[in-house]
Amino acid sequence: MLDYPFGRQLPEPGKLLEVASGIYWLRMPLPMALDHINLYLLEDSDGWWVVDTGMSLQPTQELWQEIFANQLQDKPIKAVVCTHWHPDHTGNAGWLCERWNAPLYISRTEYLTGMFYTRSDPEDLSAASEQHQLRLGRRGEDIHAFRKTMGGLRDMVSPLPGSYRRLVDGAVLSINGQRWRVVIGRGHSPEHACLFSDSLNVLISGDQVIPRISSNIAVGPEEPEANPLREWLQSLEHFLDVLPADALVLPAHNVPFTGLHHRLRHLIEHHEDGLLSLEEACVDQPRAALELLPALFQRELNEEQVNMALGECLAHLNYLVQRGQVARHSDEAGVYRYRSVDDTLPLRLRQRKTPRDGRQPLQV
Repeated sequence: MLDYPFGRQLPEPGKLLEVASGIYWLRMPLPMALDHINLYLLEDSDGWWVVDTGMSLQPTQELWQEIFANQLQDKPIKAVVCTHWHPDHTGNAGWLCERWNAPLYISRTEYLTGMFYTRSDPEDLSAASEQHQLRLGRRGEDIHAFRKTMGGLRDMVSPLPGSYRRLVDGAVLSINGQRWRVVIGRGHSPEHACLFSDSLNVLISGDQVIPRISSNIAVGPEEPEANPLREWLQSLEHFLDVLPADALVLPAHNVPFTGLHHRLRHLIEHHEDGLLSLEEACVDQPRAALELLPALFQRELNEEQVNMALGECLAHLNYLVQRGQVARHSDEAGVYRYRSVDDTLPLRLRQRKTPRDGRQPLQV
């Protein structure tokens, strides 16, 4: 079971809430249904380490200015750590690094991916994206609407610094006498860095482990044959092996919790059930990814959610295709269609442990 040691207590806007010795929690707004991101400040003897930064939006920067003025105890920001490249995590990284002349710590793949997305124009990705949408079963106006959503990251991310300090799995950051070990996870993003302190028994988990929602695991047009779900499940198993069950987990969304191993196992079961649902849905006839969305998402989806849900559906389908449990072919219109081919499916359906749980896409 999960436990929430801070109950309903949340940091007030522009203020910090201490959650462990020298570790402070703050929240910044997001302009979406998931309306917040949790950030963390780690106090060092001569300054502060920032972990994740929020989007580069005026309200967020105003809250940061309040923190600079009232919360830092006359000590500077000495380093900025980003768990991964997504705009709610790196949006203010460049601004903070320039403001405080501080280095950026991030894994190599996250840094390069962030550079790619924030410095590309919509036209750079349009042809591949439209073909990708066609293969998923989208048509005409839907593809046109999707194209209009491309780009826009520059409005949410200040330019990343031209240099960075690389985070790798097993590396150690020394902060105020505490050793913080880098633990890399994959799937939600390519090389997501979490930080774990053995002495404090605290994990800063970013989007890799969130208590109440499942991070989006998606395939995009830039790598249509990717298998991020395999990487995600392998990462969850790795976390079970190398992290303690009783750690205090500080996630990027929702609230801090304990019960890490319980949550990791639930996430694994959650995706295994989704895989089984997809296999079941394409037993009788080949189906396109768009037609298979109800097998994963048992609620009405708006246009933005459909785009995210398709990416997650394809992640599951690629996993099944590469395991040989589902076959894929292209029809005359160029749409990919999927059909179950594993003879063990009826037995696995009878042995099913987890009921379908109304899976929902998550914009993180």
